[in-house]
Amino acid sequence: MSNHGSGLSSIVFCQKQNSGAGRHLFIPVMYYVYFLRSKIKPGQFYVGYTEDLQARLKKHNAGEVQSTKPYGPWILIYYEAFTSMNDAKQREQYLKTTKGRRTLRLMLQDTLR
Repeated sequence: MSNHGSGLSSIVFCQKQNSGAGRHLFIPVMYYVYFLRSKIKPGQFYVGYTEDLQARLKKHNAGEVQSTKPYGPWILIYYEAFTSMNDAKQREQYLKTTKGRRTLRLMLQDTLR
């Protein structure tokens, strides 16, 4: 996960949490690319992108996403986190290609058995 630019100045920080003793910990905005597997049809997969992975998985499992509704419920089997929205979107597009799906299946061959 590369940071294009010159250091931390290119990262957008959105949350400030108190880490004790008057110090603050800055947490960057994260963008997630995720890979889901259908529980009812194990050969059915879905690749997506989101800023809130937990909320998005809930929407998939509640039938609120048209493209995944017929195959739910879903389980999260893999995700990648990025600080750059553009990097995450590019990765999502790659993983939706034939070569990208092959890459995922090779990386996750034990999980997909």
